[in-house]
Amino acid sequence: MPDGWTIPAARQGRRSVRMSGFGDATAVKQVDDGRYEAVLDGDFGFAEALNGGYLMAVLGRAAVDASPHAHPVSTAANFHRVAKPGPAEVTVESRKQGRTAAASLVTLVQDGRPVVDALITTGTLDAAAEPAWTGEAPPAMPPLEECTDFRPPSGDGFADRVDMRFDRSTMGWLDGQPSGRPEIRGWFRHRDDYAIDAYSLALAVDALPPVALNLGAQGWAPTVELTWHMRAVPAPGWLAVHGGGRLLSDGWFDEEVEVWDSAGRLVAQSRQIARVPRLRS
Repeated sequence: MPDGWTIPAARQGRRSVRMSGFGDATAVKQVDDGRYEAVLDGDFGFAEALNGGYLMAVLGRAAVDASPHAHPVSTAANFHRVAKPGPAEVTVESRKQGRTAAASLVTLVQDGRPVVDALITTGTLDAAAEPAWTGEAPPAMPPLEECTDFRPPSGDGFADRVDMRFDRSTMGWLDGQPSGRPEIRGWFRHRDDYAIDAYSLALAVDALPPVALNLGAQGWAPTVELTWHMRAVPAPGWLAVHGGGRLLSDGWFDEEVEVWDSAGRLVAQSRQIARVPRLRS
């Protein structure tokens, strides 16, 4: 690995633009003040479209590297066009530098055009902190052995990078029998030995299939805007990811996700709005 790349683990080899794991795939290298280089890994996507959570992890690394704080506690991202595997540039423009928080406008650029803009607020969370109050926990997840390890028939690499086991009661759309409720739940971890961290949470909040599939939607549902919050430093182990929605109307739907760690703590929340490409007749 060349000097200057901000990753937690050394590269184990690379084919084309594919890399050894999540750490290498989200690495950024500072090349100037507020400018970073990245090589986007095609395995973190479907067909030619890279996953939005993966892109937010890349942007989050640059934001934290340019900040005095350790964690991307709030990210509001707008997705302008499809990001492609290969070289990209990340720019970080500081908006605030404070004792407890810093904010930056972070942009992913390919072919001279902005692909994603994100306002990212960084802070430093105490890994030992316990919540002063929390609301109700989500429904209990079935044990791993009772869940479905779904892999798309297209052979895209995302399922080779991310290990997800889905609650079968929320996967009726796979058999052409959508439940009629916009919800999907599953367990999440990396297939390599990368430890769950803040950037894993960025990926996890956008790792579920679109909840609109259980309302009869078909095909790719492009995210237009996604906001996610890191609420705690995650404990090691599987993450429980709970996705739901409130409204599908006029070709748009929303999706809300909560991520809970192996210690039973809420560690991430997100809300996004996306387009519905097609509905079953």
